[in-house]
Formats: sequence, C-alpha cells, structure tokens
Amino acid sequence: MSLVLPANIRFKRASVIPGFGITFGYTLLYLGLIVLLPLAALILKASSVGLDGILAAALEPRVLAALRVSFGISLVAAFVASLFGLLVAWVLTRYDFPGRAFIDAMVDLPFALPTAVAGIALVALYAPNGWIGSLIEPLGIKVAYTPLGIFVALVFIGLPFTVRTVQPLIVDIDRELEEASATLGASRVRTLWSVLLPPLLPAILTGFALAFARAVGEYGSVIFIAGNLPYISEIAPLLIVIKLAEFDYTGATVIATIMLAISFSTLFAINLIQAWSRRRFGHV
Repeated sequence: MSLVLPANIRFKRASVIPGFGITFGYTLLYLGLIVLLPLAALILKASSVGLDGILAAALEPRVLAALRVSFGISLVAAFVASLFGLLVAWVLTRYDFPGRAFIDAMVDLPFALPTAVAGIALVALYAPNGWIGSLIEPLGIKVAYTPLGIFVALVFIGLPFTVRTVQPLIVDIDRELEEASATLGASRVRTLWSVLLPPLLPAILTGFALAFARAVGEYGSVIFIAGNLPYISEIAPLLIVIKLAEFDYTGATVIATIMLAISFSTLFAINLIQAWSRRRFGHV
C-alpha cells in the first residue's frame, strides 16, 4: 500500500535549476560526515562515563564557574553587539560622510584578523600599562585580566556578524515608509518602534545568534586578556584544553558535550523566536 501525500504537501518544489537529487544527497552526506558524525563520536565518548559521571562532571564547581563565565558573558556580549551593530549598520547605510567606505571595510577586520592577534592587540590597549588601560585604571576600572576583558573581546569579534546581517535589510527598507509615518504624525520613537524595527527583527535575531555562537566557542582572543583565573575568568574552552593537557580525555569530552547541549538549546530557542518574528512581522 503506497503512501499518498496531500496535494498541498510536496517533498520538493519545482525549480528552474535541475539537480535536486544530487544536491540533496550531497547535503545529507555533508551533514552526516562533517557535522553529525563528529558530534556523535563526541557524545558517544562522553556517554562512556554514564549519566552519573556526566552529572558529576557538570556539577563540579570549577566546571560550573567556567560554563557560567562562557555562556553568561557570551549572552551579554551578543546582546551588546546586536545593539551597537544595528547602530553601526544604520549609520553606514543611511548617512554619507567622508571615510565611510574605509569604516565599512574596517567592520570586517575581525573576520580576517587571527584571534591571537586580536587578543594581543586588546591586551596592548587595556592592560594597566596600555594606551587605554593606563587612563582608566586610576578611575578604578580594570579591563585586562578580568571578566570585563572577556566581554570586550567577545563584543569585538561578534560585532561584524550583527552589522553584516542587518545592513542589507536596512538598504531594502523604503524611506517612504518613514516619511509616511511622519506625515501621519508619528514621533521618531514611534516610527522606529512600529515601522523600522519589525522588519529588522529577524535579521537582528540572526545576528545575535551568530555573535553568540562565535562568542561561546571563542578561544584565541580571550585567553590573552582574560587572566584565566579559575572560578573568576576561566572560560570553558580553556578548561577543555587543560583537561586534554592532563590526558583527561573523558573529562574534556564531557565538558564539550555539556557545552554542545547548552549551545544547541539556546540556538534552537533563538531560531524559534526568529521564526515567530518572521510569521508575525513578515519578511522584508
């Protein structure tokens, strides 16, 4: 007995470009070999200690502190990067000023800059004897070798994701919408909240998710400026490296599996919110 699907449900949609079978098979092969297989091996290795072993490793005070630092600061950094990324994208898109092309190119610099170089540069700026650190330390503000330094590094590497995600949508927004809103008597705040932000919300959430994902796994730029103090400024990726250096491969895979579960849950929730915002406000 064959399975008959409803007329409105189709496995593939008609396309001008042929080759659905080949591309779909390549997609499954890529996901299976490059993504799912390594993750399955990681989970299988971590499961060798059993559920009790995973819980014991997850509840270890040093591990909890490292996870709290990594995910807590990453969430805050992604939020700040999304906020300022929206402002930077708006300025680069809606205003014409000398040097705009140069600043626009500078936004992509963290993409090409090696993370270790970024970490060294941030330390040179924010260390107690650095250009900025020497000015703010008399005020009681210490950035380098503190959790605040981790925050600065994560905002630095996350900002390009938020700018480049939002910028194309700002270009597509018709300025006549703003003029119509002003003509109807709406204030600037009302225009921003009711006219501009709704179509930009899916892109803002996408940039937030990308910045958060990059921040959680960031290692090179953070270890130089964090200070790497256990229970204070030690990130989870560094703790994994420490476990590997101690030949505690099981402990390293357990921490990595916990990070995978938390990251997937967080990104899945963000994707659900993003899908809801697209249904609610539409897609520009």
